[in-house]
Amino acid sequence: MDFISTRRLSKPLCASEAILKGLADDGGLYVPSEFPSMVHLDMRNISSYPEFAFEVLAPFFKEDKYLNNEDIAAICMDAFNFPVPLVQNNELQSTLELFHGPTAAFKDFGARFLASTMEKLIQKQNRKLTILVATSGDTGGAVAAAFHGKKGIDVKVLYPKGRVSARQQKQLTVWGDNISAYEVDGTFDDCQKMVKDAFMDKELSEKWGLSSANSINLGRLLPQTVYYVYSSYLYKALYGKNPSFIIPSGNVGNSCGAYWAFTMGAPIDSVILAVNANTTIPDYLESGEYKPRQSIATLANAMDVGAPSNMERLFDLYGDIDLFRKMVKSWSVDDETIKSTIKETYENENYIICPHTACAQRVRLDHFKDSPTIVVSTAHPAKFETIVEPLIGKTVEIPENLKELLNKESHFISVGKDYHEIF
Repeated sequence: MDFISTRRLSKPLCASEAILKGLADDGGLYVPSEFPSMVHLDMRNISSYPEFAFEVLAPFFKEDKYLNNEDIAAICMDAFNFPVPLVQNNELQSTLELFHGPTAAFKDFGARFLASTMEKLIQKQNRKLTILVATSGDTGGAVAAAFHGKKGIDVKVLYPKGRVSARQQKQLTVWGDNISAYEVDGTFDDCQKMVKDAFMDKELSEKWGLSSANSINLGRLLPQTVYYVYSSYLYKALYGKNPSFIIPSGNVGNSCGAYWAFTMGAPIDSVILAVNANTTIPDYLESGEYKPRQSIATLANAMDVGAPSNMERLFDLYGDIDLFRKMVKSWSVDDETIKSTIKETYENENYIICPHTACAQRVRLDHFKDSPTIVVSTAHPAKFETIVEPLIGKTVEIPENLKELLNKESHFISVGKDYHEIF
């Protein structure tokens, strides 16, 4: 299968090539030239999540230059070695918990698949890589954990000063070895711009063998389609209905995975984006004019994105504004409402959610209370204890994998907004 740039000015590549390259030469993002159909999947014949992931992902690597089915199966077994529970809230509503991986956030799915894939690829090609990644919270920790100790790969993680939680920063900065963390005096958008500028510097990019682990990388996005196909089939088997997904959205990579799953024929009714006070997407839907802007700091910090990179992929999928409005729905949730929703959900359902999940939960309660829905829970609430615990009046139990990281010593380098400072 070929992958093409959203800007159509770069040559098509196979999946392996697109994953290693990260960003296309013309500055665009890689998308499939066609989408394989998932309507044939039968969960009764699939025994595990890694096996299901292989069934979804293998068609994207058909006739790949470097990876065969045996490689993809091994990567799936290595990457997806943790639970993916679909929790029933009531007879219509469920929650997909994506925080049971090593860093207690959904980013573990994409980061671990990408790390295993890249390690296998560079071993076959006898080369080295430098991964450059910007994070608004959870991405950096997941990437650092996934790539730590991977042979032939160095990682540089950029995060905005004062805009990640203390526990998130810990997950970014405790690794050492092949992982370097940089605290940027700016916003996530500044971090993201540094990454893009470095990639567009051809001499530097070639010298360092740069590749990306942000959600702009195809290798991050492809595995995110899997849990949408998986949970929609599981929901349909349990309840006989196609669910709508309500997704906390920042850089729109996770949401794009759901739209790709929908395009592939998964039993999904619709996809709804819940955003915080960064209202770039709802504003576009209302006005028809896309206006990226500086991000605003909120309690749901991993969603603090004013210029979502993966909107380019959604525009490629639904380029016409009328079609975009038909396929994409979005509502914003402010900080006070995030807090009241965390409190309300605990009091009414005895269920603890993080600020990001609270955005999606609020949209469900306000707009889809009587509809078949799956709220996507993207992070463990223990990562945001300073917000969550005062609201629910109790201590949130810390997962064991997170406990281990919190006891380690942090190391990071403070820099400005010039990408040359990290090389």
